[in-house]
Amino acid sequence: MKYFRLAGSRVIKTGVAIFITAWICVLLEWPPVFAVITAIVTIEPTVSDSIKKGIIRFPASAIGSAYAVLFISLFGNSPLTYTLAAVFTIATCFRLKLHAGLLVATLTSVAMIEVIHSNILTAFFIRLGTTTTGLVVSTAVNMLMLPPDYTKEIAKKLETIAYKTGIAIEKVFHDILDDQHQVTVVEQELAEQLDRIIHQTEQLIRFQKEESKYHPLAGSERTQFQQEQDQLVRLRLIHYHIGNLVYTSFNKVEWSADKRTTILNAVTEMAQSLKHPDAYEQPKHREYYKQLTAIFWGNNKSITVKNEQHPANLPANLIILYELLSIYNLVERYYQKPT
Repeated sequence: MKYFRLAGSRVIKTGVAIFITAWICVLLEWPPVFAVITAIVTIEPTVSDSIKKGIIRFPASAIGSAYAVLFISLFGNSPLTYTLAAVFTIATCFRLKLHAGLLVATLTSVAMIEVIHSNILTAFFIRLGTTTTGLVVSTAVNMLMLPPDYTKEIAKKLETIAYKTGIAIEKVFHDILDDQHQVTVVEQELAEQLDRIIHQTEQLIRFQKEESKYHPLAGSERTQFQQEQDQLVRLRLIHYHIGNLVYTSFNKVEWSADKRTTILNAVTEMAQSLKHPDAYEQPKHREYYKQLTAIFWGNNKSITVKNEQHPANLPANLIILYELLSIYNLVERYYQKPT
């Protein structure tokens, strides 16, 4: 039975950061709204991102506050003041490449106009103080409370990618062997799904690498994480080889019934080993690899014997076998244990 998950770790940390930030501002008799806005947007997927973007958001917020002070002193609390403050803040942040701080700077700029009534210079420095409070508190909360850990999610993603890769391999090679390769809509959808999941996993690995700078993984966890990175590289390369087959047009491929059976059995064995890791057996895998290699070189030799000159384009059966052998080699490396 599925249960309702009220909040994840980032939501909890955001709530804690808001509470602490607002509490500090109340103690200092500063308006907490600007600090809270900063705290909300500063909780990033990793501590590293929080620090990097925080360094950008501080000067951006200072620019927004400065424009608010400037235009309210010139035009008072008027529609023109809001417009000019927002436009100039966006333009300046964009020009200075402070893109990560553009949103919070613009919000700070337009929100300041409503609350500045007297002593404009004091209001400016208070805004800098509230922004600093939001940045420091949210970064500290992100670092110290429920540190981000993406290792479990990465492991689940890898299992999903391997399983879907096995399905894609079966579909592509069965279509080729059944001479139905021209119908590629389903194959293309499978390839695109794989690409999206691989990209998501690559992003999670980047997050974990950044997080490891502040919360290093233990010895066994570090080894496991390195193996997962290597496995993702193998799966990405397998995806490239599948893509080569999906997006290449083949005429009817002529193979004997025995060769088709051998190739089909080899494809089935490899696909099952990706979908179910416990089904992988290295001796069996290597035996099929030898059989495929024999077919590949046999076809290669027969082509060169029949033609006085080497053909300008590789025949379809050689391309298919080359891609299959490449995938076979990558699958073995995928299951290779780290030394």
